[in-house]
Amino acid sequence: MNSTIRISLVGVAAVGVLLSAPALAMKHSMGASAKNQGYLTDTQGHIVRALGAGVCVRTSDWTPARAVAECDPDLVKKPMMKKAAPKAKPKAKPKAKKKGKPQMLNVEQKIELQGMPFDKAEMTADNKKELDKFLAGLRKATKARGPVTFGAVVVTGHTDRIGNLKYNMKLSERRAVVVKDYLVAHKVDQKVIFWEGKGPKQPIPVTKFCDNKMKRKQLIECLSPNRRVTVEVVGRALNLKPKPKPKAKPGGKGKPKSKPRR
Repeated sequence: MNSTIRISLVGVAAVGVLLSAPALAMKHSMGASAKNQGYLTDTQGHIVRALGAGVCVRTSDWTPARAVAECDPDLVKKPMMKKAAPKAKPKAKPKAKKKGKPQMLNVEQKIELQGMPFDKAEMTADNKKELDKFLAGLRKATKARGPVTFGAVVVTGHTDRIGNLKYNMKLSERRAVVVKDYLVAHKVDQKVIFWEGKGPKQPIPVTKFCDNKMKRKQLIECLSPNRRVTVEVVGRALNLKPKPKPKAKPGGKGKPKSKPRR
């Protein structure tokens, strides 16, 4: 009887021991799953990862709300960062008023240096004075325009009709070169100077009355105007004339007429 009771008690104790182990394991797993209910955990509470892939193993209870940063960082709400205050735009500089383009004038001036010595490529003292005055006038501002900027200077030499045509052509060229060199010496840019010789081909109209029957000395004196060099200047200058004021429109309102007395 006693032995039977002893065997029964031992059996009950053994069953109690067997029952207590799974109960403790279940309690441990429930505690771990309480922390990570959406992921499979081991006995120590660490989330189980798939071998090789390293991906967290989710349970059937997983929802995006239960996501953790360790496994699903993209689903976890990140702390809101304060937006930086927008930088103030720099104030735009006031645009400068566009000035109107200055009005320019086209200038064309011409001088003829007449009376050069017969059969010589020389300038007389009067020729030099005339040319100096001509250049000074172009370089000086007037009421109508500013100083002239030379665009081109054409120098043409001439002779009278006395002598051989071929010789006179060479003589007219030498006269042109003499004047060209004088201009360069007086600060005219050589690059804008063009020179040529015309010989006796362009006589002064008045010399047509010089008769070849005249005595040689008299004929040479009569043809003196043809022994010359022509200087033509083409350039531009600032227009200094003030713009005319616009005229008042007709039909402006005048003073009201007084009413006639009755």
